[in-house]
Amino acid sequence: MMGCSPGDSECGPEEMPAVRVTVNAFWMDAKLVTQAQHQKAIGANPSHFSGCPECPVEMVSWDDAQRHCAKLGKRLPTEAEWELAARGGTTGARYGDLDAVAWYEDNSEGKTHPVGQKKPNGYGLYDMLGNVWEWCADWYGDHYDGSSPALNPKGPASGRAHVLRGGSWSDIAKDIRASDRAWGIPTFRGDDSGFRCVRE
Repeated sequence: MMGCSPGDSECGPEEMPAVRVTVNAFWMDAKLVTQAQHQKAIGANPSHFSGCPECPVEMVSWDDAQRHCAKLGKRLPTEAEWELAARGGTTGARYGDLDAVAWYEDNSEGKTHPVGQKKPNGYGLYDMLGNVWEWCADWYGDHYDGSSPALNPKGPASGRAHVLRGGSWSDIAKDIRASDRAWGIPTFRGDDSGFRCVRE
């Protein structure tokens, strides 16, 4: 099920209604792309929190993220792929105790942290919640209106902004949930936004 988790009272209208979707198998990076990895792949480190090679790269636009993944023969995940991966086999709003799995406003000390320090989810993926928001391939839609196919949905056919998921070091607990959604125009660069790649 994609969208508001059962029993989650903090969902917004953009997370509703929950819909059943199916996605084909894929491989996802276990960790967020780091500053060192982005420097090696692209030859630049735009991060605001620079000087931390193992911290997630941030200040990257959707276009930057796409370019990085493509250079490695990968791509950004669809929103459905991201949410499936983020849940780690669970159905709740989070895949564990918040402080144990995520860097967010209450414990981040106002900055990003090296990837992989918090507990992974059931699929062995780290930082799916918190640290930095993650770009997804999809254009952003205001809600799940049922117009997308149930198999491998890819969001609206067009739009002005792309999906961001997962919450970040600067967000309150309410925003650190598997179904929470945000958006950014393709050229947006934030010190709270990064990415990870997938492949078939």
